[in-house]
Amino acid sequence: MKYTDERSRPVPPLPSQEPVRLVDRHGRRHEHSSFTAPDPAVLAELHRAMVIGRRFNQQASTLARQGRLAVYPSSMGQEASQVGGVLALSERDWLFPSYRDSVAMVTHGVDPVETLTLFRGDWHSGYNPHQYRCAPQCTPLATNASHAVGLTYAARRKGRDVAALVLMGDGATSEGDAHEAYNFAAVWNTPVVFLIQNNHWAISVPVHRQSAAPTLAHKAVGYGMRGYNVDGNDAAAVHTVVKHALAEARDGGGPAIVEALTYRIDPHTNSDAPQRYRDAAEVEYWAERDPLARMEALLRNEQVVDDGLLEIYERDGEKVATAVRERMAGEDKLDPDSLFTDVYAAVPPALEQQRRGLAEELKGV
Repeated sequence: MKYTDERSRPVPPLPSQEPVRLVDRHGRRHEHSSFTAPDPAVLAELHRAMVIGRRFNQQASTLARQGRLAVYPSSMGQEASQVGGVLALSERDWLFPSYRDSVAMVTHGVDPVETLTLFRGDWHSGYNPHQYRCAPQCTPLATNASHAVGLTYAARRKGRDVAALVLMGDGATSEGDAHEAYNFAAVWNTPVVFLIQNNHWAISVPVHRQSAAPTLAHKAVGYGMRGYNVDGNDAAAVHTVVKHALAEARDGGGPAIVEALTYRIDPHTNSDAPQRYRDAAEVEYWAERDPLARMEALLRNEQVVDDGLLEIYERDGEKVATAVRERMAGEDKLDPDSLFTDVYAAVPPALEQQRRGLAEELKGV
C-alpha cells in the first residue's frame, strides 16, 4: 500500500497583531476591511447588558466585603468581552464559563443568585446546566475547555447542531488543560470557540511572562486552528468576531481562538492587593478606555439612545442588584440530603448507604 500524507486541511492564516476594532475609544465607528459593526438594535442590547453587568459586579463585590460571599472575582472593565461573546451564541449553543465570568452567565440567562452559588460555598453548581445551557462555573483554570470539546463532539455524533463558547483568561492558556482542549478540538474539528479574555494579569503574573507569542491568538496556529485578535473593550467588535467564528465552526470550519485584549480594573478578588504588582497609572490608562463609556458615546453620537433610555438601562441594572441583595439577605435553609441529589443518574449503593447513615445521624441531633 502506497503511503499518503493525510494532512490535507488548508493552513489557517496568521492572526493579525492589530486587534479588530469597530468602535474607537471616543465612540466613533472604526472601519475594518473584514468586519462590520452590528445593527443599532444589537448595539443597544450590548450596552444594556453591560450596564446590568457592571451593576451586578458592584453588588457582588459589596456582598463579598459584607461577608455574604466567601470571595468574588470581579470582571469590572471586562464587560464588553463577556457580553459581546455571550450574545453571539444561538439558543441551542452552550456556554462554558470560568470563575470570573459571572456577568457572562447573567447575560446568558442564569439566575443572578444561582450564579453566585460558587462563591457562597453552596452545593454543586447551584443551577441546572441543561436549563440554561451553561456548564458549571469552574475554578480550576481551563478545565472547562475540554468539557466543551467533549460536549460538542458528542452532539455532532448525535446529529445535533450545537456549538460552544469557552471563556478563559490569559493565565488559563498556560495550563496543560488548555493545550489538550485546543488539540482535541482541532483534531476532531469540533465547533468550539475559545474566547481568551487577556486582562494582562494572571493574578500577579503579567502576560509577557507567560507567553512569548506575538499574541495569544497566535497559539491557534500550532494546532491548525483559526485565530482572531480583537479589541476586548469594543463590545461591537467582540460580538461580531465571535459570531463569525461560531458560524464558521458550525459550518465545519473547525474551532477557533479569539483573543480579546481587555483589562481587569478591580483586584483579582476582594482579598487581592493589586497595588503590590501593578501601577496606578496602568489602571488609569485602561479606565479611560471603559467599554461602557465607549458604547454609550457611539449610541449617543448616532442617536440610538437618549437620556431616557439610558436611565431605563440603569434602572434595569438596579433592579437586578436589589433582587440579589434582598434574596441573599436571609439565611438559607440547607437540606443535607441535597448533597446526594443531582450527582448520579442512578445512585451507587455505597452512596445510598451514606445517605441513609447521615439521615439517621441527623435524626438524633
